[in-house]
Amino acid sequence: MQTTADAAALAHTLSGRLERFLAPLLLRLDRAVDRRLVKTFAATISILLEQRYRASGLLLSELGAFLAGAEHAPAGTKRLSNLLRSPRWTSGLLHDFLWSQADARLRDLVCRDHDALLLWDESVLEKPESIALEGLSSVRSAQAQRLKRIRKGYYQPPAGAPVFVPGMHWLALLLMGRSGAPTLARMRWWSSRAPRNEQRREIETAVLQQCRRAWGASVLHVFDRGFAGAPWLGELAEAGVRFVLRWPGHIRLQDLLGHEAPAWQHGRGKPTRNHRLIWDAHLHAYRRMGVLSIPVRHPACPHPLWLVISRRGKGHTPWYLLTNEPAGHPGEAWKVVFAYARRWQIEMSFRFSKSELAMESPRLWFWENRLKLLLMVSLAYAFLLSLLDPELKWLRDALLKCFCPRTGKRSRDASTPLYRLRTAIVFLAMSTRTPLLPQLQSSG
Repeated sequence: MQTTADAAALAHTLSGRLERFLAPLLLRLDRAVDRRLVKTFAATISILLEQRYRASGLLLSELGAFLAGAEHAPAGTKRLSNLLRSPRWTSGLLHDFLWSQADARLRDLVCRDHDALLLWDESVLEKPESIALEGLSSVRSAQAQRLKRIRKGYYQPPAGAPVFVPGMHWLALLLMGRSGAPTLARMRWWSSRAPRNEQRREIETAVLQQCRRAWGASVLHVFDRGFAGAPWLGELAEAGVRFVLRWPGHIRLQDLLGHEAPAWQHGRGKPTRNHRLIWDAHLHAYRRMGVLSIPVRHPACPHPLWLVISRRGKGHTPWYLLTNEPAGHPGEAWKVVFAYARRWQIEMSFRFSKSELAMESPRLWFWENRLKLLLMVSLAYAFLLSLLDPELKWLRDALLKCFCPRTGKRSRDASTPLYRLRTAIVFLAMSTRTPLLPQLQSSG
């Protein structure tokens, strides 16, 4: 049976991990702002880990109540507001810290002689009820798109053009090996409307150049179909980075003889060179999959390319993966396929950020203040990812067993480590009745 002493010991261990994780950032922040604001910053990160309210989780009034107690909620709100409004620090400080964490992870992967993958993807933060917040622009609503899907038994979903709502554009990068947990490298938001008008391609190119300067060919960049096309392929070729890019089947490529055809036609009539039984985590079963690699060209890229076709079985659309990695041997082609399969981790990252970390709930008026809060949430997410380190399995097992047990085979087999881990942290804080990093200051 779980005792109060055991809960206090787990809370102390977790608090120490959080302090060590934030220490380099807090030291830099302490040089820029008043020490009371530094304490407020650390306590806010702790609160972001401990409270779960998707609709209102990042409202300053809600966070202020957790920060100073319900009886002093206005004072707590004022403290947090003073922190976010302070002109002595910017969101760039948090960007640099996340990048340094990813850089340290890359050095570790290189020392262990492991492949490093850098996953890219884009999403949006939707604010459909807002109109006057600074920096909002028109974004395509992913929620409306999900609601319009045809489901079994419901055959007449709303039709028509895509739905656009106020929001912010969002680019995220995750660094990881071919196994293990990811490390958050970049969270970047931007607006496509004046006065903060920024172009998507310019932002992506700037981030790509930063990756090239810092990491060179040490990482393999992995992209989804949203990046496919001649403009981005030209940027990748100019930067000289290694990449795997999912290519839409209808976009044309050239064979070695110069004949141009859609990607799907390059593999038509060609037998699969190699088959393997691959575990399907969704179906909880092994599926027989095949792979085929074909040398191709594209006018935007002067270097030789390979089109790796992953045939996933009857009823499943093949993956067409364009890469500048060697893929002539079946083993090399499978490495390309498995690298792209890891891209699902960044989709889970977006889902966790929106559903669990309430990233769509802030209502701050000013753009920079909103970025600071969103990046503080990103820090909390990065800390949760750090707890997935294999060396901390004993800590995760203790937290899940004591504060988030699950019964039934389906619940035990469900692959939701971060959701359960955060739930366990919430109940741990409720059990000990103390925050991970308590706020020890007056309301000054």
